[in-house]
Amino acid sequence: MSLSKQAVTEARLWIGTPYQHQTSCCGAGTDCLGLLRGVWRALYGAEPARVPAYTMDWSEPSRQEALLEAATQHLCPKPLGDAAEGDVLAFRMMAGGPAKHVGIQSEIGAEPRFIHAYSGQSVVENTLTASWRRRIVARFSFPEEVR
Repeated sequence: MSLSKQAVTEARLWIGTPYQHQTSCCGAGTDCLGLLRGVWRALYGAEPARVPAYTMDWSEPSRQEALLEAATQHLCPKPLGDAAEGDVLAFRMMAGGPAKHVGIQSEIGAEPRFIHAYSGQSVVENTLTASWRRRIVARFSFPEEVR
């Protein structure tokens, strides 16, 4: 099975996991970064770096792009239009704000979908609607080898 298919298969195992800020435990609680961390652990065995504490505003007051900077260190940047299953998507939730949400593209084509941990809900698989697509600011693939 390809790495991208493995990522989607693993992410789907997390569906229904309750949203819980700063956690990453399949079935018990996770946030969007925790989902990504859990998929990373399943693919590679260990996380690439210790994740420092972070607030739910994701650096909005300072406008730092902490999430994008970390993603660029550990994932492989791709053109936004080069969609593939298993891609990690980074979203800017408000114009001018920092990227502060991530998900994993689970399907491409006429009805693209993605898996993410949604605040106040759980890990869900949603249609990548026009509203969500407008918020995508970066696209990454998982590396074939851990750097």
